[in-house]
Amino acid sequence: MSGLREQKKQKTRTAIMEAAFTLFGERGYENTSISALAKAAGIGKGTIYSYFSSKSEILLAFCEDELDCLHLELQRTIPADAPLEEKLLHVFMYEFRYVTKNKGFGRTLMRELIFPKELTTEKSRQIEEQFIQFFVLMFTEAQERGQLRRDIDLTLTCGHFYALYLMALSAWHSGRLPSEEDVRAALQVMFRQALSGLQPKKA
Repeated sequence: MSGLREQKKQKTRTAIMEAAFTLFGERGYENTSISALAKAAGIGKGTIYSYFSSKSEILLAFCEDELDCLHLELQRTIPADAPLEEKLLHVFMYEFRYVTKNKGFGRTLMRELIFPKELTTEKSRQIEEQFIQFFVLMFTEAQERGQLRRDIDLTLTCGHFYALYLMALSAWHSGRLPSEEDVRAALQVMFRQALSGLQPKKA
């Protein structure tokens, strides 16, 4: 019985998030009410509040799901001993596809993650910390394989590569990088340039 109840809860949560994905993308975040989300999800307004305390929390749930997907993607598709550049490209292109499959929704998601509202600041910080640790682990493994220097701050290194990704994402939104292939090529160049200055010094 508890299994059926859990399935129903998951189905309801999925319906809410699918409604948010559609409406945030079509109407914009500010112009979408909780009532509209409930109607689109086929549930009562009060039901949404039993899952999420606010619209911002719904957005952050997408960030949490994305992080889970990133872990799975890395485990399923990239060999553990793959070069760091390959792993970074794969992960960031996966994220790029995630936030651009609905342009309007992707903008809203990134804005809330990078510039969170006061009500969700703590939750945003928790997700940010999980995201950082995801990359710190990747960088630590690269250090152990001699692909990355050991005398660098790994948290700041995470910020460095994420900033390069945001630059490419912004260029895609503005049309300077019109295709996914262009984004990947730009990221590859920027990552390669960064990594060439981070590789261990040869004796």
